Amino acid sequence: MTGWLTRHPDKLREEETRQLKLTLAACPELATAHGHIRVLGKTLQMRQATELPAWIEEVSTSGLPGLTGFAKGLTTDLDAITAGFTSDWSSGVVEGRVSDLKMLKRQMAGRAGFPMLRKRVLLVAASRRSRTVTYARAA
Repeated sequence: MTGWLTRHPDKLREEETRQLKLTLAACPELATAHGHIRVLGKTLQMRQATELPAWIEEVSTSGLPGLTGFAKGLTTDLDAITAGFTSDWSSGVVEGRVSDLKMLKRQMAGRAGFPMLRKRVLLVAASRRSRTVTYARAA
């Protein structure tokens, strides 16, 4: 259900779309939450940080526990979130590498020495590099 609510509508299969519509018709609170999620998704996609405070206010008054808590959390560091909306820079690749390292550290804790850990880190990095997207330059 979470995937259906948070995924872009164009990415849902026909059966998933049908099931989502039936579920939303049966649960008005979920339909309201879905509307708020869609608005936030469009705001993120269009990078319209100026609309975020109004969205937070609307969600805060909705009475939906999960979204209300999320919106309240956004208010704690609204400046940073606004900067994230508008910045052209992303730390996604770095965060992915950090996640890889943490996973390897957990997997190898107390099992092998530095040489084995180094080899695994390099192998994971190499496998990530081979999956990067490259764009052809216009001639």
